[in-house]
Amino acid sequence: MPTRRLVIQAGLASIAAPAIVRAQGLSGSITLMSYSGIFQDNYTKTVIEPFQQAFPGIKVNFAPGGTSAQMVGSVRAQKADPQIDVAIMDVTTSSIGNSEGLFEKLTPAEFPVLNELLPEARAAGGEYGPAVTFDHLVLVYDTQNLKPPLTTLADLWRPDLKGQLAISAPPNIQGLALTAMVEKMTGGDYRKSIDGAIKKLRELAPSVNTFEPNPDGYSLILNGVVKVATGWNARSQLYADQTGGKIAALLPPEGSVFQINTINLTAGSKNRAAAAAFINYALSQAAQKAFTERMFYAPTNAQAAIDPKAIARTAAAPESRARMIGLDWNDVLKVRDQWNNRWRREVIAAAR
Repeated sequence: MPTRRLVIQAGLASIAAPAIVRAQGLSGSITLMSYSGIFQDNYTKTVIEPFQQAFPGIKVNFAPGGTSAQMVGSVRAQKADPQIDVAIMDVTTSSIGNSEGLFEKLTPAEFPVLNELLPEARAAGGEYGPAVTFDHLVLVYDTQNLKPPLTTLADLWRPDLKGQLAISAPPNIQGLALTAMVEKMTGGDYRKSIDGAIKKLRELAPSVNTFEPNPDGYSLILNGVVKVATGWNARSQLYADQTGGKIAALLPPEGSVFQINTINLTAGSKNRAAAAAFINYALSQAAQKAFTERMFYAPTNAQAAIDPKAIARTAAAPESRARMIGLDWNDVLKVRDQWNNRWRREVIAAAR
C-alpha cells in the first residue's frame, strides 16, 4: 500500500526497449478483463495494440468486467474452467481473489519487470499481482453551473448544494475512501474510529441526490442531473479535456487517498505464457509511459520517463502526494463490512 510517498525517479530512462520477455513462438489468444468505457478505449490504444505489434502471434481479447467486485465474481465462477487470463481490478478486490486462490503468485525470475516497479507497487499485491496504476479520489464538479466553485471537502455541506450531490457509497471503494477523508477532516483517525465521519456524513445525507451514481458521477454532471460527484482523478482529467473544461477535479486540501489497480494472472490460465508476456509488457516503461500520458493514471514503473506535464496531473505530482492520507487498504479491508453497515444504517437511512 502506498503509505509512503510515491517517488517517480527522474533521469533518462530509456523506453525504446521495454523490459519484457520476448519468448519465441508465442501465439494464440488471451482474455483481459477490466473496466469498460474510456478505460477500455484508452488501454486498448496505448497498451494492447502496441503489445500485439510486439507479439504478432498473440491476440488480446478485452472483456469488460463491470466493477471490481463483479470481476472477481466472474473469475470465481470460472475457477474450474478459467476463461479469463489476466484481470486488472482494484486492490481491495484482487486481495480477495488472492486469498481464494484465484490468482497466481508472480516472481521476478518470470516477471523481471517487477524489479523496475516502485516499492509501493510491489507491496500492493504482496507476492501476487502488483500495482499497474495509481490514482486518487477527487471531487468532480460542474464548472459552468456551480458558483462559487468547489474549493474544499467541507464545501459539500454548502446549503446551495442540497440535492446536487452524487456520492458513491460503500461497498463502492469511493465511499470507503471518502469515509477516511471525512474522518480526517473532523480531526479523527480512521484507524481508531469513524464516528466523526459517520456523524458528518449523516448531516450530508439529505443533500445527496443519489448514493449509487448511474452510470457514473461524471455523466450525471455532464447531463445536468447534479453539480458535484465523487470520482477518480484520472477519469476526471480525461473528461475535463474531452468536454473543454465543463467539469473539473478538486483534490481537497483536507486530503485524499490513493486508489490502486493491480494486474493479476488467473490461476489455471489456458495460455499462461502469453498471459505472462502481456503482464510483463503492461508493467514495462513503454506501456506505463503511454497510458499515463494518455489517461493520467500515475505510473507504477519507477523507470518510466513520463512527460512532466502529464505527471503534474496525476497522483504522482508532488502537490498531490503531499495531500495524501496514509491509508492502508489492508486495514480498511478488515473493517469494510462494519463501515458498509454503518453507512447503510446511519448515513443512507438519514436521506429518506
